Amino acid sequence: MPRHEVTVRFYAELNDLLPARHRRERLHTYRFWGHTTVRDAIEAFDIPHTQVDLVLVNDEPAGFDRPLRGGDRLAVFPVFESLDISAVTLLRPEPLRRVAFILDVHLGRLARLLRSAGIDTLYRNDYEDDQIIRIALAEHRIILTRDKGILKHRIVTHGHWLHATDPSRQFVEVVRRFDLLDRLNPFSRCTWCNAPLVPVAKDRVIHRLGKKTRENYDRFMLCPACGRVYWQGCHYQRMKERLEKLLSEVRDT
Repeated sequence: MPRHEVTVRFYAELNDLLPARHRRERLHTYRFWGHTTVRDAIEAFDIPHTQVDLVLVNDEPAGFDRPLRGGDRLAVFPVFESLDISAVTLLRPEPLRRVAFILDVHLGRLARLLRSAGIDTLYRNDYEDDQIIRIALAEHRIILTRDKGILKHRIVTHGHWLHATDPSRQFVEVVRRFDLLDRLNPFSRCTWCNAPLVPVAKDRVIHRLGKKTRENYDRFMLCPACGRVYWQGCHYQRMKERLEKLLSEVRDT
C-alpha cells in the first residue's frame, strides 16, 4: 500500500499547542497509508479538534470527516473571537446560546474565580473524564481543561485548552476568549456549589452569625443549595479588588 502525504499549516495560537519539535515549522507534512480524514491529520499534531473553527482543504471549506488524498493542502484556523465565519464553516453543529462551563479536576481555583464573577461553572474534584463529557453534552457546557486528551473525544463539541497555568491568568484568558465582560454578575453565585444566591433576611440567619458580623452587617445572601451565608465582609472586599484588577487587564488588551 503506497504512502501518501498532505501539507498542513496551522494559524495563530494553534501553533502554541503544537509539540515543541514542530513549533518552528511553518508547513507540516502528514503522512498516512490508506484512509484518513481532516480530523486525523489535525490531531496527529496534538491539536484537539475543539480548538479549530475553520479548515480549508485546497482552499475550500471542509469538515472534520472530509477524506484526504495525497497532495492535499490543509489550512487550519483557531476559534475566532470576533470574526463571523459562519458562512464558510460547518465545524460546529450549533452555537451555544449561553456560556456555561464544566472544569476538569485540576481547576478548582479557577472555578472559584469564575463563580465569584457570576459565571455558571460546574466543578468537582472527583469528576472522571466520561462524567465531564456526559454533563457537557447534556447541559450544553464548554469544557475547560489543561488536558488535551479529553478534548480529542469525537463527541466533544465545545471545549478550550487553557494555555495559562496560574488561576488568575486562566481567568483572564477565559474572559477574553469567550468575551464575557458583559455577561459577568459578580457575587451572584455560591463559590462552593455554583447555585445562584438569593437575598435572605438577617433574622433568618442571625443564629449562624458571629458577634461582629451581627453588629456590623445587615445585608445577607443565602445559597439555597448548600446553605452557606454570604455578606460583604473582609473576604468580599479582597475578592472584589482581585476581580477588578483582573478585569482591568482584560479591558486594557
